[in-house]
Amino acid sequence: MHPSAYKRPLLWALILYIIGLFLFYHPAPKPGDASFWVSKEEVTLEGRVENFSVSKKEYYNAIVRVLRINGAPAKGRVFARVKYTCPQWKDQILLQGKLKRPYNVDLLGNFAWGDYLALKGVFAEIRSSSLQVVKPAPWPYRALRTVRESILHTLDSRFSPQLASIAGGVMLGERGNISEALYEDFQDSGAVHLLVASGGNVGFVTLMAFAFCSLFGLSRKKTVLIALAAAGLYTLAAGADAPLVRAYFMALCACMGFLLNRNSGVFQGLITACFIILLATPGALFETGFQMSFLATLAIILCLNFWKIPPVWPKPARFFTQIFLATLSSQLALLPVFTNVFYKVSVTGLISNMLLVPLASAVMGVGFLFYLFDLCHLGFLLQGVLGGLLWVFQKLVEFFASLPLASVPGAAWGGGCIAAYYLVLFWLFHFPCKPFAKKIMPFCLAGAAVCLAAQGWYSMRTRVWVLREWNQSVVLVRTCDGQNLLFGTGINAPSLAHAVLKSGSTRLDGVFVTRYDKKEQQNALELAQEFEVAQTVYARAGEAWPSDTWTFGNSAVKAIWGKHSSRTNGEWEQPGYSGAKGETLSFEVQSCGKTLVIGAGQFFVQTPQGPVQSVRNGTVSVAI
Repeated sequence: MHPSAYKRPLLWALILYIIGLFLFYHPAPKPGDASFWVSKEEVTLEGRVENFSVSKKEYYNAIVRVLRINGAPAKGRVFARVKYTCPQWKDQILLQGKLKRPYNVDLLGNFAWGDYLALKGVFAEIRSSSLQVVKPAPWPYRALRTVRESILHTLDSRFSPQLASIAGGVMLGERGNISEALYEDFQDSGAVHLLVASGGNVGFVTLMAFAFCSLFGLSRKKTVLIALAAAGLYTLAAGADAPLVRAYFMALCACMGFLLNRNSGVFQGLITACFIILLATPGALFETGFQMSFLATLAIILCLNFWKIPPVWPKPARFFTQIFLATLSSQLALLPVFTNVFYKVSVTGLISNMLLVPLASAVMGVGFLFYLFDLCHLGFLLQGVLGGLLWVFQKLVEFFASLPLASVPGAAWGGGCIAAYYLVLFWLFHFPCKPFAKKIMPFCLAGAAVCLAAQGWYSMRTRVWVLREWNQSVVLVRTCDGQNLLFGTGINAPSLAHAVLKSGSTRLDGVFVTRYDKKEQQNALELAQEFEVAQTVYARAGEAWPSDTWTFGNSAVKAIWGKHSSRTNGEWEQPGYSGAKGETLSFEVQSCGKTLVIGAGQFFVQTPQGPVQSVRNGTVSVAI
C-alpha cells in the first residue's frame, strides 16, 4: 500500500458519507414499518428469519424481516421471541402475538436495548408461542444451516459445555452457554474477539482452500474460484455479520490481485466493504462491533504495511513479531472504544494474543477436520487432540485473566481527546515512511492541539446529567473546577458506576444519600468500593437541615427548602421542614459564579438557562 491510496475518490466519498451520518442520521421507522401496528390486540405477522436464532432461557430470539401483518403488506424488521419452536434462518414464517415497542432504559453509560435495536432498523418486538413455516428456505440455505447445526451438535455431544462453547465460538462465532466467569476471563485476557467469527476466520478458510488446491496442482483461476466459494460459504454459515462481510470483500480483492498478479488491494477491499455495509445499514456505524472490526483491521493493514520486519530474521521470530505488531496496532486503535464502552483495558492482551491467536487457528483447523472425521465415524482419532487444544486454550485464558494488569479500569474519553489521539496514531503508523510522515506531521500535531484545546475549553464548563429509571432519579454534576458530585443513589450501583465512568471520571468527590432507603444506602456503600469517594453525605430528613453547607474544592453545596416539580412541569416550594423521614431537601450548588438548584428527589435541575426536567427511563444532559 502506498500513501497515494489516500487520494482515491471512494475513500473520500466514504469519509464524507460517514460525516453526514454522524451529523444527520437518526434511526426512525419508515412508512409502513411494523411498529405502526403496535397495539393491545394480537396480530398475525408473516416474515423471513434474517439471522441464526439464539436460545435464551425458554425463548428463541431472532430478527424477522416483515412481509405482511394481518394480511396487509408491511415493512421493516421485528425482534421475535418465540416459545417452544426455533425460527430457522431464511424460513418464511407466520407468528401470532402482540407487537410492542422495545423496552428501553437509556441511562448514561449503560446499554440501551431499544437504541441498540433501532440501529439495526428494528422498532418493534413480538412475543409468540406459535410458529408456522409458510415457506422453507431455499435449499442452499437449508444445507448451510444443517451443516452449522451438525457441527455445533457434534461439539456439544463430544466435549464439556465450556470446551464446546469455546470451540463453537472460535469456529463459527457461536459461543453457546459459556459461563459468565469464563466470558469475563476472555474479556480481561484480551481474547474475547476470538469467540466471535471474524475476518481472521475468513482469511484462514481462504488460505486453507489455496493450500488444498495446491495439492492437486489446480490452475490459478480455479484456485481463486474455489477459495472464494469456500470463504463465501463460511461467511454465510457463520452469520454474515459486519466483520465477516468486511473480511470476505477483502479476501475477494486479495484473490483478484493474485489472479491478475497485482497488489492485493486489501485497503481498497476494506473501504468497499465499509461503504456497502453502511449503505445497506447506516446504523451500523454507531454499533460497537462494527467500529471495532473496521478500526482494528485498518490499524493492522497500516501497521504491517509500513512497519516492515527485516527479512533476515528467522521465520519463527518474524511470525511472532507480526502477531505482536498486529495485536499492538489493533489494541492501540481500539483503546478509545475500550475506555468509552467497556471502561477497562486489557494490558495482558498484547502478550496473550501472541499465543492465543495461533492456538485459535489450530483449534479452528483441527475442529473442522475432527467434524469431517466424525462423519466417517473416525472422530475418536482427533477427539483427544481437539480436547487438549481447547483445554490449553481455556487454561491460558484463565491464566492471563488472573494477572494483575489483566483488566485496568478507565474512564471515557472526551471527543476532542479521541480525535487528537487518532491524529497522532495515524502519524505514528506512517512514521517509517519518512517523506509522508514528515509531510503530514504538522497537520496531525496542529489538529491534535486544536482538538485538545477544544476539549479543555469544554471541560471548563459545568456539566449536569439527570438520570431517571422509572421513579428513581439521580443527578450527576461535574463542576467547572473538576469536582464530581452525585445527588441520590436510588439507581443500582453498577448503573451509577457506568454513568460516572462515562462522564469521564474515576472518582467521586461527594455522594449525597437523600432518602431513608436501605437500597440507596447499599448503593452508596457499593459505589465506595468501586471508586475513590472523598465524602459521603447523608443529607436525609433529620440528618441535614436547610442552610447546611458542604465544600468541595472551590464549589459549595447548600441544603435548602424542598423544591418540587408538578405534573405540568411547574415548580413549588415546600413551605416548611420538620425533619420527618418522608420529607426531602433540595440542594443549591455554587460553582464558578453560577448557581444550580437540584430539586427534591432529583427530578429536575434549575439552571441559569432554565429548568432541566428528568425523562422517565432516560438521561438529560446540559452544559452550563
